[in-house]
Order: sequence, then structure tokens, then C-alpha cells
Amino acid sequence: MTAPALMLAQIVSLQAGSAVAKGAYATVGPAALAGMRLAFAAAILWALARPRLGKVTAVQWRAAISLGLVLAAMNLAYFQAISKLPIGVAATLELLGPLTLSIALSRRLEHLAVAVPALVGVLLLASPDSSLSVAGLLLGGAAAVCRAGYVVLSRRVGRLFPDWTGLTLALACGACVLTPIAVVTDGGGIQAHPAVLGTGLLVALLSSLIPYALDMTVLRRIDMRTFGVLLALSPAVAGAVGFILLHEQLAARQLCAMALIVLAGAGAVRRAARGAGPADRRRDRPARADGRCNG
Repeated sequence: MTAPALMLAQIVSLQAGSAVAKGAYATVGPAALAGMRLAFAAAILWALARPRLGKVTAVQWRAAISLGLVLAAMNLAYFQAISKLPIGVAATLELLGPLTLSIALSRRLEHLAVAVPALVGVLLLASPDSSLSVAGLLLGGAAAVCRAGYVVLSRRVGRLFPDWTGLTLALACGACVLTPIAVVTDGGGIQAHPAVLGTGLLVALLSSLIPYALDMTVLRRIDMRTFGVLLALSPAVAGAVGFILLHEQLAARQLCAMALIVLAGAGAVRRAARGAGPADRRRDRPARADGRCNG
């Protein structure tokens, strides 16, 4: 499959998992579902990958632990955000992280033009007369920052590990951080409704295991700038998933803001494809397991 097709599969799976999680918030809180998401994903991937810890170097450990910490923060922030915002709006805010990263990595001033519609979109979402929750907007902004860090670290882990060991260790580290928080904040909800563990398992598959595996596969094939802007589909897919599965209605103002941010992503994709020269492509080639560049 091509990178755009893999990215579309990742986005659909991730947003479907978010909708399943939000549908269970009446039973258990966001922190608990975020903790189950990482814990189940880590356990499943560990059983499949069976990492050999003795062969992991110090550099690989640092990268995997860093990614794990970012995963824990990103999961907690995003799941809290969708408890206060429509999924489409939360996905739009999270998109700003990779989009800002792609703009920062651009090598031409003309690429900065994509920041203008993105900025207008953010102002529409966060203006004082907006009906959206301020806490939700702040949590969405935190998820955006974490998402940008996730893109950088996921690419690094994908290059340092030739197999799925890196992602396995990252998920395990993230689960070790987030699971105790979930137990302390909402352990009673899980005990009162043990069936929610099945929901947590489904969320782990849809919004963690499948998307993260696809992300790492894609990031071995394309550069971070292109990856960041391919995520421009996220708000549209999230809005559709929220409407179909959760019956979430978006106001015209919110739809306009989302459209502007998606437009920014689409413009960045076009400029990235047109502006990438041979030197860029050589720089972005995946590294071999020995750390050297292929080709």
C-alpha cells in the first residue's frame, strides 16, 4: 500500500477508536480509558514482538522511553479533550502540532503561507465568543504539542529499531506511567463496570496498536514534513465519525475553522511535493539498522 493509503487507514482507525472511547465516558472516565488503551496495546504488542531486552542499546532505550512518555501525555490530553469538545474539533486542534512541525521544517519562505489559514482557523475556534470549552481548547493544544513530539520521536524510534521492539518498549513505558494514574483517578469505575475492559481492549486496537504500527511503517517511507501534512485528513474524518457514531453536530463557525486548517495542510502537501529536491529526498531516506542511510 502507498503512504497516503496507509495514512488514511491510520486516521480512520484512530478516530473510530476515539468515538468508541467517548461513547463509554458515561461509564468510566477519560483517564481510565487512556490507561487501558496503552496497557492493552502494550501487552498485545509485547506478546507478538517478544523484545529481547539484552540487545537494546542505551541510545535505543532513551528514544523508546522518550516516546513512551510522550504517548502517555498525548493519550491523556486527547482523551480529556474529547470529553469536552466534539471529536472533529479536538482532532483539528491536535493536527496543529504536526502542521506546525511541517512548517518549521520547511526550507522555503513560501511554505509559511500555509500558516495563515491555519492561524485564522485557530482564532475562529478559540475566540472569546466561541461556544467551545476553554479547558477543552487548552487540552487540545496540549495534545497538539505532544503529537508533534510523537511524530519526531516515532520516526527516530523507527529508524533505530529494525523491528517492532522500539514501539513495544515505548508503549510499555507509556503504560507504566499512565496506568497508575488511571487506577487512582477512576479505578472504582472499572471495578463497578468490568465490561468496560472489553471497550478498553477495542479502543487499544483501534486507536493505539493499529495507528501506531501504521505510523511507524509510514515514517520509515516518508519524511516528517510530508507525514505531518498528510494528517490534514484527520479533522474531516473525525467530524464524519463523530456525526455518524455519536451524532455530534458542528456549528458553521467550527466547520469553517476546520476547513481552513485542512486547507493549510493540503497547501503544505502540494508545496512539499513540489519543493522537495534530490538533496531533500536523500536526507529523508530511511536509515538501515546499522545507522547508515540506504542508497
